[in-house]
Amino acid sequence: MQNKVRVWIAPIVMADLNADSSFEGEKFMKQITFLLVAVAALAGVVAIAVPTSLHADDSRAPSFVTTIPPGFRDWRLISVAHEEGSLNSLAAVLGNDLAIKAYREGKLPFPDGAIIAALHYGHFPSDENNKVFGRSQSFVAGAATNIQFMVRDSKKYSATGGWGFAHFKDDKPGDEALKYTCFPCHNQAKARDLVFTRYAP
Repeated sequence: MQNKVRVWIAPIVMADLNADSSFEGEKFMKQITFLLVAVAALAGVVAIAVPTSLHADDSRAPSFVTTIPPGFRDWRLISVAHEEGSLNSLAAVLGNDLAIKAYREGKLPFPDGAIIAALHYGHFPSDENNKVFGRSQSFVAGAATNIQFMVRDSKKYSATGGWGFAHFKDDKPGDEALKYTCFPCHNQAKARDLVFTRYAP
């Protein structure tokens, strides 16, 4: 940008230096005025460019939630889930008041402030229950494996579809690499605002 300014202004300055000493004051004033207008225009471009650059940086806001939302164990049930394969877990999916309201009203996208929690547990056969049933059919939740959150904030998490993602294990942020898989996976559910779980009435 600076090189372009010097090339542009230099002819005017040189004209001033090489002009005959008898040039008219009016011609000199016109050149000075032109130079000042050019500098002012350049300053305007810089003033516009700086906020634009800062805004671009804001769009790269982190997509991860780093603290556990308080009171989540008192939230209401959205649904339950069973995942097999390498996960082999049971999950209780809970929502805060804003999330529950959006689910019940069928409102998409979810409003800012909505939070969805997925509490994951291992599971195992219950010998105690199976003795009562007389056959092996009962499974119960085992140890907690992790807790995952989706926090809706359309501005803060604009780079990841308006959702911030979290993964906690033993009340501490989980594996960093795992968190980077959240958005690419959930982004496949764009028609449902990136949320897989449907409301179970």
